[in-house]
Amino acid sequence: MDTIVVLKFGGSSVADNNKLRLVANKIIDFYKKNNKVIVVVSAQGKTTDNLISEAKELSQKPDSREMDMLLSTRRTNNNIKTINFT
Repeated sequence: MDTIVVLKFGGSSVADNNKLRLVANKIIDFYKKNNKVIVVVSAQGKTTDNLISEAKELSQKPDSREMDMLLSTRRTNNNIKTINFT
């Protein structure tokens, strides 16, 4: 019976191409062991920090509702993805 493996990689794990290759190789290794692999990947690097910084450049005190919308939109685009290697 195949095992389902969920792999979660934080933003610093996928911050650059070298780290992305390491992550990809880990995913492939689990797949080659006949696992069903589900991969959860956060936004790269300091994406959230950059969004907050950019908002503060536009306004010294960004509206809290607007900040909520900005950050929740980012999370919406960060959905869990199931990768099927067939």
